[in-house]
Amino acid sequence: MLNKKSVDDINVKGKRVLVRCDFNVPLQDGKITDENRLVAALPTLKKLINDGGKVILCSHLGKPKGTPKPELSLAPVAVRLSELLGQEVKFAKDDNVVGDNAKAAVAAMKDGDVVLLENTRYREEETKNIDTFSKELASLCDVFVNDAFGTAHRAHCSNVGVTKYVDTAVVGYLMQKEIEFLGNAVNNPKRPFVAILGGSKVSSKISVINNLLDKVDTLIIGGGMAYTFMKAQGEEVGNSLLEEDYLDYAKEMLEKAKEKGVKLLIPVDTVVAKEFSNDSEFKTVKRGGIEPGWQGLDIGEETRKLFADAIKDAKTVVWNGPMGVFEMPNFAKGTMAVAEALAEIDATTIIGGGDSAAAVNQLGYGDKMTHISTGGGASLEFLEGKELPGVAAANDK
Repeated sequence: MLNKKSVDDINVKGKRVLVRCDFNVPLQDGKITDENRLVAALPTLKKLINDGGKVILCSHLGKPKGTPKPELSLAPVAVRLSELLGQEVKFAKDDNVVGDNAKAAVAAMKDGDVVLLENTRYREEETKNIDTFSKELASLCDVFVNDAFGTAHRAHCSNVGVTKYVDTAVVGYLMQKEIEFLGNAVNNPKRPFVAILGGSKVSSKISVINNLLDKVDTLIIGGGMAYTFMKAQGEEVGNSLLEEDYLDYAKEMLEKAKEKGVKLLIPVDTVVAKEFSNDSEFKTVKRGGIEPGWQGLDIGEETRKLFADAIKDAKTVVWNGPMGVFEMPNFAKGTMAVAEALAEIDATTIIGGGDSAAAVNQLGYGDKMTHISTGGGASLEFLEGKELPGVAAANDK
């Protein structure tokens, strides 16, 4: 059980609070095209403002790779955040992030004021977690709050390094929710516990499969990674995605599931196409029936039913990765069926970031899920049972 101090355990009145947020939002011509991450940060920010803290925000945006790139400035975020919070968010424009502008802005703060620093990745020290930049960030504050789960699996200056130089480091509401759902649901689930894994590669989910087989009652495998499991059982997969190097691993996992008494389900029918294109000719074939020259792009109708049935009585479900090529309408039906099945059950349903989160939101099932993770890579590492540096760095209760 992870028990970290949160913003509810401290009083920040009159104190300077540095908050690491995830404002890595998509920008087009200087306009924010999806502000979900800004909205998600509001509860933590309002709490700190209402408590009378001097709230200093920092975040990365994109990959400027240690050089200031005007198109990756956080300036538009300050403008939109001001509107969302209903008060001015002062933007400290400094290419070196903690420059004269930032220092002056912080020195002039009154209780309840908000300042936003420039993109932390303008500094090359950031991603290398080099002390000089961590110290500079720490020099601005008395208290540190980490609310950026999306980067929790990386040890950078603005989420881990800075904690070495402040006495108080806690998590915000978003981080707290992620720890509670992802960390604790997996380690202490209400049963039956079902995990659904999709996406293209077995290689990226190896440790996840291995860790979950020790914990779940049922493991469902769909998406591109299913073909490596089919091939491991001697079935032909045509031109489908296949990771030859992982056939032995897939065999081992099938064995492990047997030993542990875990139900491991892979597709019983597949929607195959001639080309990797939505306009391609396609048909559904039974298990083992993929012919040379054809490639699997989605799970078939029987599999959709099989997977939905396997979810029906679950009490905890974790889903990471689509069932097919979700961005092509003809091959999105499997992913839609899983989202629909999850929306209908009475269980704790946890969506592990990335494509599954996008799918659930696009299909309008977002509000039917217990928790949609804000971090793709971070949520995967949590499901692998790894300790995340950004979480570990916060003070324990």
